[in-house]
Amino acid sequence: MRPTDLDVVDLSAWFGTQPAVRGVSVDFREREVAAIIGPSGCGKSTLLRCLNRMHETVPTARVEGAVLLHGTDIYGDGVSPIALRRHIGMVFQRPSPFPTMSIRDNVAAGLRVRGERISRAATDEIVERALRRSALWDEVKDRLRASALGLSGGQQQRLCIARALANEPEVLLLDEPTASLDPISTQKVEDLVYELRQEVTVVIVTHNMQQAARVSDRTAFMLGGELVEVAPTAKLFTAPSDDRTEAYITGRFG
Repeated sequence: MRPTDLDVVDLSAWFGTQPAVRGVSVDFREREVAAIIGPSGCGKSTLLRCLNRMHETVPTARVEGAVLLHGTDIYGDGVSPIALRRHIGMVFQRPSPFPTMSIRDNVAAGLRVRGERISRAATDEIVERALRRSALWDEVKDRLRASALGLSGGQQQRLCIARALANEPEVLLLDEPTASLDPISTQKVEDLVYELRQEVTVVIVTHNMQQAARVSDRTAFMLGGELVEVAPTAKLFTAPSDDRTEAYITGRFG
């Protein structure tokens, strides 16, 4: 079994007095893709946002429990959320390039959180590597100074992935990254996710069970804010341990 990058221990999350995640414990392993599935409102996106402290940016939101990155609680005293997000990057459902920035500058924008001076030549190298890792370099290398808004939706999403990868994160969180994309763009992002497992731990939230089956090594099923079960993807989809999981994947609810 692979060592873990992230260990979630008895994690609960609220919006005000409304619980969204209830007592979840799960590990995410190095250089694996883990999918989180479940019906709308089951807490999967909230759980994802708790993994790099994005949840706490919502007014009245709070978290109890622990998220351990290599044994260190990311909610511990003295842990900077901004510095943490260098190690645990996140890409959201809708592509969100910075509209006033070029393609190059969008990728380089993430480097600002490092708080260190990086030469122009070094920045260009980081940008190229990130764009190559996101399978976008060949499509944009001749127009790096052009507006990022000139890219297609699928290209914009891969640009956002490149922006996250520029900081060399250990973990990449993807919140329904293909929900707004056409089938061809979706396949490109899925192919990219499959390749990224060689270098980084990926946690992907998806409504698309076929997508989870295609890209992930392990799948977690959530319901009502609780983690029902987590298992190797092939096992979860063919021989789930819990009747509720079987009911969901066979379409009896959700």
